[in-house]
Amino acid sequence: MDDFIPPVIRDSKIFSLIVFRLLYKLLYKNTGDIFLNFKQKASNISEQEFRKIYTIVNSIESRDTDLNIECEKEILRNVIGKSVLEVGCGKGYLSKKLSRRHMVAACDIAIDKQTVKNNREIKFRKGNVENLPFANQEFNTVVCTHTLEHVLNLYAAISELRRVTKQRLIIVVPKQRPFRLTFDLHLHFFPYKHSLELMMRNGQNRKSHCKEIDGDLFYVEDK
Repeated sequence: MDDFIPPVIRDSKIFSLIVFRLLYKLLYKNTGDIFLNFKQKASNISEQEFRKIYTIVNSIESRDTDLNIECEKEILRNVIGKSVLEVGCGKGYLSKKLSRRHMVAACDIAIDKQTVKNNREIKFRKGNVENLPFANQEFNTVVCTHTLEHVLNLYAAISELRRVTKQRLIIVVPKQRPFRLTFDLHLHFFPYKHSLELMMRNGQNRKSHCKEIDGDLFYVEDK
């Protein structure tokens, strides 16, 4: 739908009211209004409300991960050092894979008890990517996948990811055109490779590279 329906139709009031209301109701039942109104309300939402929304959404989300297989392989190949932090860990899918070779901490704005119970080898911490509960340069590698498109303050989130990174930062975001309504809670969109590169540069000269992998943008930055 995102790729083949023109934005003039996708963002039209009639299309959104008919198609999205119907599909949200079918897919998300009583929580459909969260998706329908999220982008319009996001600019004035509090962190407490933001956390509550993601707690609800995580409880109905059936997928283990948003990562595609090739991005997952690329992450595992590019992680360096002993200590690794995954920011936006969700159900712990990637953290569990990383924990086979590394000491892993995992952070998310909402973490359910079952995820912690199922992954005893991982150190979980609740926290917002815009204000991470970790020390400066605490981790050799920091990994953040399918998270930056959700945050309220993108620049604060990037700054925090860099702050806790000692050697390497790995970021994955979906390559997606901006739309008013989507089947996710995305607030930021990266339709081109340079969209992410310009956001990450932010006036800094850094050793980095970015490439597209199966519809996602894969970014690596070294200190």
